[in-house]
Amino acid sequence: MAKFVGAHVSAAGGVHNAPKNAQAIGAKAFALFTKNQRQWKAKPLLKEHIAAFDEHLKCCGIDKKHILPHDSYLINLGHPDEAQRKKSLDAFIDELHRCMQLGLDKLNFHPGSHLRKIDEKECLDRIAESMNEALKESEGVTLVIENTAGQGSNLGYRFEHIAYLIEKCEDQSRVGVCLDTAHMFAAGYDIRTREAYEASMEEFDQVVGFSYLRGMHLNDSKAEFASRVDRHHSLGKGHIGLDAFSFIMNDPRLDDIPLILETIDDTIWDKEIELLYSMVEE
Repeated sequence: MAKFVGAHVSAAGGVHNAPKNAQAIGAKAFALFTKNQRQWKAKPLLKEHIAAFDEHLKCCGIDKKHILPHDSYLINLGHPDEAQRKKSLDAFIDELHRCMQLGLDKLNFHPGSHLRKIDEKECLDRIAESMNEALKESEGVTLVIENTAGQGSNLGYRFEHIAYLIEKCEDQSRVGVCLDTAHMFAAGYDIRTREAYEASMEEFDQVVGFSYLRGMHLNDSKAEFASRVDRHHSLGKGHIGLDAFSFIMNDPRLDDIPLILETIDDTIWDKEIELLYSMVEE
């Protein structure tokens, strides 16, 4: 059973620093921002940073398929205002181009928010339109839709939302999904017991399909079940508890994809990674 666990590590000082930061915590996978996630514009990637990124990956023994870059939190592909949607789309395409430069085959993103100005279907259609435009303007990078907790006006908290976006995409070979455990739980998909875990995963398979799964975020939840509140916690310290993560670590359907911690205390990521690997049953 091949599990590849890591965390969303810092790329401060340049993307080439991310692999070393991953190696330092014993990670076999990682996530990163390829630019400052709180700014619209970013300086182009430097050729020497791209070369160093590749070199550091080789030294760390991390495969590019186990890297899950995340786009900027500013981006809203379903924005009800057309000018703002276009601004988001341009930034999203720029991020796809950065992934292409780094030879990365995935970009993880939150679908979008209707901001209570349009209905859910119209917002989903705007997101799908944005995704199709982005696919035409890029190549080789899969758009990885992350499920959300459904906080505020964020869409993607129902598996049906994700299935709808995939269905509307003109190139479904370049669309995937990242399942976040804290978001699932807050959205009303229970994973705390073996029965609940199997039922929620079966629902995901029926509605979306495991063939689309490209990664997971492993987070406990400060928020209660079905609260639609997005608050991550350290493993075993929240309302989900440790059993769910043992089910994940022993689920062969989750082999060979990046399993990424976004838990709240980065000083114990090395211990959380060690804990997750210790759960694997021989």
